[in-house]
Amino acid sequence: MKTILSFAEIDAGMLAEVGGKAANLGELTRAGLPVPPGWVLTTEAYRQVAAGLDTSGPQVAERARKHLLDAPMPDEVREAIVEAYRGLGDGVPVAVRSSATAEDLPFASFAGQQDTFLNVVGEEAVLTAVRRCWASLWTDRAVAYRESNGIGHAAVRLAVVVQEMVDARTAGVMFTANPVTGRRREIVIDASPGLGEAVVSGAVNPDRFRFRDGRVIERRAGDKPLAIRPLPGGGTERVEQPHDGLCLTDDEVRRLAGLGARVEEHYGAPQDTEWAIDAAGTLWLTQARPITTLYPLPETTRPGLRVYFSVNVAQGVMGPLTPMGVAAFRMISAGGAGLAGHAPADPYDGAGFLAESGHRIWLDITAAVRNRAGRALLPRVLTLGEARAVPLVRGLFEDPRLAPASRSLRPFLRGALRFARNVRVPERVLVALTSPRRALAHTVRLGAELDRRLRVPESATPAQRLDHAERVLAGTFPLIIRIMPTAITGYALYALSSRLSGVPIDEMSDVLRSVPHNPTTEMDIELWHLATRVEPEPFRELPVSELVARYQAGELPPVAQRKITAFLARYGHRGVAEIDAGVPRWSEEPGHILGVLANYLRMDGGLTPAELFEKGARQAGKTIGELAARAGRRARWRAPVVRWALGRTRQYAGLRELPKFYLVKTLAAVRRSLLVVGEHLVEQGVIDRAGDVFFLDLREARAALRGGDLRTLVAGRRATYERERRRRHVPRLLLSDGTEPEAAFEAEATEGAADGAALTGTPASPGTITGVARVVLDPHGAHLEPGEILVCPSTDPGWTPLFLTAGGLVMEMGGAMSHGAVVAREYGIPAVVGVPEATQRIGTGERITVNGAAGTITPA
Repeated sequence: MKTILSFAEIDAGMLAEVGGKAANLGELTRAGLPVPPGWVLTTEAYRQVAAGLDTSGPQVAERARKHLLDAPMPDEVREAIVEAYRGLGDGVPVAVRSSATAEDLPFASFAGQQDTFLNVVGEEAVLTAVRRCWASLWTDRAVAYRESNGIGHAAVRLAVVVQEMVDARTAGVMFTANPVTGRRREIVIDASPGLGEAVVSGAVNPDRFRFRDGRVIERRAGDKPLAIRPLPGGGTERVEQPHDGLCLTDDEVRRLAGLGARVEEHYGAPQDTEWAIDAAGTLWLTQARPITTLYPLPETTRPGLRVYFSVNVAQGVMGPLTPMGVAAFRMISAGGAGLAGHAPADPYDGAGFLAESGHRIWLDITAAVRNRAGRALLPRVLTLGEARAVPLVRGLFEDPRLAPASRSLRPFLRGALRFARNVRVPERVLVALTSPRRALAHTVRLGAELDRRLRVPESATPAQRLDHAERVLAGTFPLIIRIMPTAITGYALYALSSRLSGVPIDEMSDVLRSVPHNPTTEMDIELWHLATRVEPEPFRELPVSELVARYQAGELPPVAQRKITAFLARYGHRGVAEIDAGVPRWSEEPGHILGVLANYLRMDGGLTPAELFEKGARQAGKTIGELAARAGRRARWRAPVVRWALGRTRQYAGLRELPKFYLVKTLAAVRRSLLVVGEHLVEQGVIDRAGDVFFLDLREARAALRGGDLRTLVAGRRATYERERRRRHVPRLLLSDGTEPEAAFEAEATEGAADGAALTGTPASPGTITGVARVVLDPHGAHLEPGEILVCPSTDPGWTPLFLTAGGLVMEMGGAMSHGAVVAREYGIPAVVGVPEATQRIGTGERITVNGAAGTITPA
């Protein structure tokens, strides 16, 4: 390996030799972009100096820095640096920049993690700066950043870029997409007089410019009290140099935007660049890297601006889905679309309204946004499950690009009527109104029919198992959706009772406490009862890993072994992130359930969940009586109608969770068959492990039965999946131009709360609780002391065992009818949902007051 390479000698395959920054500069140079000349000292030099460095154990950062600063530099490395520096000119000022092999990657920019030295003059100064760059690979911040991104220390090396300095009149940074809103093709420029370090380091508030559609759409002068200037003998100084007005003209902004567009076009993705303008007015590009924080866009061939709604956010599953999990959703959606007469030509492709990006599922809701009926219905529907999306959607109604496309309601009505006819809505509503017994019996029969469909002979071949999986996925939605007319009837009667009694709906929530026929609530109470029946000693004495080992070996005490097996036989198809067919179920990995049992057995005192449930049911009955009395005072006939209507509401409200319960049961059955297919593919040498089948889709799994080698494909998808798991932010709504409508909303909410005022969200379950907050990002292994307030991103049924000990609930996602809100009401837990960045703005151990009626969280 050569020790020194000029920028022109670097190609895209040299990342391991030159690091991310140098690879990008080489790419830009070869593309003919205006990059100041320079060269790179390759990682071979670092390898020689770092030989013998121990990257394990504590204090690794401090030990590594000392080694790299003190170790002798080989003569051939020293001579190569000196010769290359002389090649740039006699005593020319240079910038010496770190270029790590894990830097400026598509998923992690590492911007600012290693050091840069500006206006370095002289051979000895360059040698010293090189050594200090090597040591900067091991700053505390760089070590922490690598660990947070799952990058091993031993695998990273450092190259060093040496580049001629630009004597900058003005410099700064330029994003070729708006890094705040995500909007593509909107250039954002921060600029300040002097070297760009003033902007990058945050020493000044720079001027900001936004450029879109060929014009400057924003000019905002910043506070620029100083400039960073080069010193004649080397180094830089900060000069107090107040600069009033703007430091770029509109023409310079246009020129910069044109340069940024060229860079983005070359890379095919938005870029974060650094630039400078010298005294002669020449533009220079000193760095480019991907903007790693932008959420990837769904692919579409449809014209115009599209609006996407996140299924993952709505379901409380912020992480990615496996490729097979996405494929299952596509097949399910194809069956659902067929009910409205819009079955796709190929069910593998899924319904036309389904999209995927970032290994997550999105609904294309453009048609609803651009339709009069959709504009009336969409906010009402979102209010129930994702209330924070409502003002965002209403804001989209003002966008002229999303103006209603047609005044005719006929297409919408035709689809709605076809759907209602296929689901037999009028018949199911009539039965729900007249006979709860028959209505509930119907849901039980649907469950029995589903169980029959899910059975597959043990002797079935892998191909037959795939056939069966596809059939049940395509047929599940048309089956389980038949439950919803009954559940919706209950909520419609709830709304009717509000009108008849004159009581606002948000003041009637006690009616929905402890409703029957909710499979998730029944599961949670059964788990609590299980904790009262098993032998307590091993759960109090052994770690969860040992409990799992003993359970799987059949060595727990007899009652515990038998009762846990029975529980998992009924509920073992459930799990955290259970909407993904690629995720293990509790029956496969029982550690979560055994850990919850251990937590329950360590509790002491307080009402049991069963007692809380009974208390909630009594309170609901009392509230129904009060509402009926208030209705009767308006007109005598209203009292019995309200009492009857709310009785029906309580009979049917819990059914809201049943379609998902059945859906997850379907996914678990499909998962079992696919694991058999995976085992067959392992035997054939197509994949390495049975679970790798979930990194294929249904088409690929079928093709793989004919043989081949898909291990490279699986490895690449698994790596992408793991990167997506580290993504910290998933938008609720996303436009096809990259805009996140919530970005401005969140900024305003954060600004409003900066003075310590209450955090606000959607009221979800009434009551007030003051207690200690417990922030939980993942329910696996989480422990909640009785009375603690659970603060989390969102929830699905895998979280609900924690509700049994929670004193209150705060969620970042959801609306009044989201899963967490419904369960909180049933348990009588004060809850506020849809609180922006709650897990970041509330810390574990803080005492807070949650007002579930007002929707506020305040410091206690």
